[in-house]
Amino acid sequence: MPELDGMIGGNGAYVEDAGQVVMHQGLSKEEVQKIVDWCNERKLGFYLEANSGMYANEYMKEQGPIVMQKYATGKGADEASANSFVNGFIFLENEDLYREDVNKISFILSSYQDHLDSKEAFPELVANTWGGKGEQALFGDLGPTGITKKHAIEVLLDHLKADQADTISFGDANIDLSMFELCHYNVAMGNGGEGIKAAADYITDDVNEDGLYNAFKYLKLID
Repeated sequence: MPELDGMIGGNGAYVEDAGQVVMHQGLSKEEVQKIVDWCNERKLGFYLEANSGMYANEYMKEQGPIVMQKYATGKGADEASANSFVNGFIFLENEDLYREDVNKISFILSSYQDHLDSKEAFPELVANTWGGKGEQALFGDLGPTGITKKHAIEVLLDHLKADQADTISFGDANIDLSMFELCHYNVAMGNGGEGIKAAADYITDDVNEDGLYNAFKYLKLID
């Protein structure tokens, strides 16, 4: 299996190639503080996604395992994987969560109204939802404006001096549609939502039915 030589994270806020940070656009400490306080007031579990780790509040201890099991089931993972993800959180309280190194913040939705309210409370930020199979909304997230996966790929292509014609994207949710606008060939996972499937050049199997492997074979990326 080839080693990972780069990544795009935070819905496009962070781009790394061969250990070099190509782009990093995160939330300000003031923005983080406002979101942390807003989530805590609503008693919502959340975690801060930073390069140094994932920092969660106390509500995440109780709410996280249940929601992450729903997420894992929809994405083809098992209960152990969900528990491992939650156990990887660094739990902090109060002002210790007001950090300066945060890419984006994900919070558990007690209902879809939490997402709608976040858009109203933070109009200067980008609000998305993500979660289980299809477009089931389990989490809301808030990140810097102007950040998309499409933009991150554009930045990476420019850095690599690579050709857009050589790009292939894999997606399973509407958050991935911006990638599909840019990449030459686009694959939707079988467990993805209807929006991403409609935009795809090819629909592979569910992720837990060897969807990635089967797509790699179909595209002749592997023998």
